[in-house]
Amino acid sequence: MASGNGAVDPKASNHRWRFFRAGGFDQVLLETGADLASLEALDQKLWVALSCPVSGIEFDGKSLAFVDADADGHIRAPEILAAVRWAGKVLKDPDHLVRRKDRLPLSAIDDASDEGKAVLAGAKLVLSVLGKPEETEITLDDVSDTARIFSQARFNGDGIVPAKSAEDPALAAVIGDIVESLGGENDRGGEPGVTAEAIELFYAEAKAIADWWEAVGKPETHPFGADTGARYELFHSLKAKVEDYFQRCRLAAYDARSTGLLGPAEDDYRKLAATTLRGDTDAVAGFPLAVASAGKTLPLADGLNPVYADAVRRFAAEIVLPLLGAADPLTDEGWRTICARFAPYEAWLETKPATAVGKLGEERVRAILAEGGKAALLDLVARDRAVDPEVTAIVSVERLLRYSRDLHLLVNNFVSFRDFYTRKGKATFQVGTLYLDGRSCDLCVPIADVGKHAAVATLSRVFLAYCDCVRRGGVEKMTIAAAFTAGDSDYLMVGRNGVFYDRKGQDWDATIVRILEHPISIRQAFWAPYKRLARMIGEQMQKISAARSKAAEDRAALQALSATAGAAAGKPVPPPPPPFDVGKFAGIFAAIGLAVGAIGTMLVSVISGFLKLAWWQIPIVIVVIILAVSLPSVLLAWLKLRTRNLGPILDANGWAVNARAKINIPFGTSLTAAARLPENAERSLVDPFAEKKSPWKLYLVPAALLAAALVLWRKGYLARWFGI
Repeated sequence: MASGNGAVDPKASNHRWRFFRAGGFDQVLLETGADLASLEALDQKLWVALSCPVSGIEFDGKSLAFVDADADGHIRAPEILAAVRWAGKVLKDPDHLVRRKDRLPLSAIDDASDEGKAVLAGAKLVLSVLGKPEETEITLDDVSDTARIFSQARFNGDGIVPAKSAEDPALAAVIGDIVESLGGENDRGGEPGVTAEAIELFYAEAKAIADWWEAVGKPETHPFGADTGARYELFHSLKAKVEDYFQRCRLAAYDARSTGLLGPAEDDYRKLAATTLRGDTDAVAGFPLAVASAGKTLPLADGLNPVYADAVRRFAAEIVLPLLGAADPLTDEGWRTICARFAPYEAWLETKPATAVGKLGEERVRAILAEGGKAALLDLVARDRAVDPEVTAIVSVERLLRYSRDLHLLVNNFVSFRDFYTRKGKATFQVGTLYLDGRSCDLCVPIADVGKHAAVATLSRVFLAYCDCVRRGGVEKMTIAAAFTAGDSDYLMVGRNGVFYDRKGQDWDATIVRILEHPISIRQAFWAPYKRLARMIGEQMQKISAARSKAAEDRAALQALSATAGAAAGKPVPPPPPPFDVGKFAGIFAAIGLAVGAIGTMLVSVISGFLKLAWWQIPIVIVVIILAVSLPSVLLAWLKLRTRNLGPILDANGWAVNARAKINIPFGTSLTAAARLPENAERSLVDPFAEKKSPWKLYLVPAALLAAALVLWRKGYLARWFGI
């Protein structure tokens, strides 16, 4: 077994490993169940990767979640080993892991261990719930929708009992009442239900509210019996206004001068006179209940504020008359008596338990308590919890089936990069294919931050084009880094558009937003010096031409401006510049002649030396010249291409690549495919829009001049003329 530092324990298995060479390093072959079972004995220094992110890779998310035991978003070597170890313990034959099937015979589960027994029991429970108890195998589809499984099961082990779990309709109704009053929790099947804690709380609050209701009918707290609540609401609605009225009367008795000030002012009535009055006018509602004066009683029929007149008359008939024996008027002492009679009721209201159970109504709450269903409900919860081990095992069944289908694939994209280097499939980090500039790029990885990724990925020495990809009108967006490993970079530039196809076959509009420049191929490096020279000459010629054109335009504009200004001022137009003075510029011509002579002398020396060579030496010299120009560029590109490394590209995405995963020239060529005509395709070489070729007669003049120059050189005239 490998220790924590990656060293191999000498007591580890003597498993015979097989390796294959790819990417410039040895990678382990994991083809059999025995290979996986012995993985813990393989030195982790031989693993290609030691960690990878859960997001940003093409792999089943649920399967990765099972492997990522600590749910930290990264899968590390110990978690891979733990997954392999668990699957090997539950299965009788580890070869089931390399068959990559999404179904498993029940007989393949090893029930010799407690964990295997639990998984087997969970598988049988699933088949039973789905109505297939006689099935001998279970599929991933059977267990992938756990909500469907748990919704069909009466008990699902979560300790939450929905109404359907109760066979007794009365108990089901009580569960509904508990959910209605206290709220419920969704069980594993998505149904709202109740827990043991909710049942205990409900019955405790139901008992408390029932005990509180026991005071109903007692004269000291309910002077009007069952009607006390309704009459108290009427009393409470008028209490503030009645208190206000008697307080004003007391102030008037205290000082007669206040009598005229305690009623509405004349300005208040003037404002009301200019409006359309209604029965509930807010301004009138703010006036006192009646006109106050010293020692005055409260009229209960006439002389009342019209806003409160109806309520006061009801108050007189339903409260004053039964309690005081007279309906009109109400004295200050009588008001105090009424307040004293309602005081016990108010104190009783303050003791009302704070619970939502009361909204079920007194009759329903008392009926629930009388039925005594608490024990039966708690028994349902206990029975539900009793199946928790079997239900928990259902999750383990899904885990086992996902490992049977996906674990071998994950290991072959983690411990080794077999899919990537054998080119028989796509690796997990390859998210699709980019089509751009007549090429398809298979090495495309997703990017979260272009700047951060580029800072590390440039160490890979791979030509990378970062592309923003959008689809569905910009609703979906992603960024990728595409590796160009064949062809050239002449037409790869920021802003170019292409099409990206993801692993699902969906097409995205792709636009290059950044480029990491590195050599792509030897062919590109060979022609690079000549392309740079041609580009430099072209740029210089464009600059010279532009400068001369601008100077000519400036002179013409200056002359036109001078002529216009002179004509406007009534002055004669200045004469044109004097003609070219040959004598004045004789020195310049002499200097130019010397320069041309020197250049001509150099060219003649080169040509004469070239023509003195034997015919078979001329091609050799040409080849040597070409190599002298191209060889440095080719050598530098070859050295860089040999050191291209996949590691920095993945490390920048959160991987921990443990090997020097090289991308050499032949392998890189396979990652980027150029456009090719299909086999057996017919091709017409006639292009109606091809550029016209010059007639052969046009080449006679330069050929004749060249022949004349050779004759003059042979005769010695050129030597005498140029002093050679």
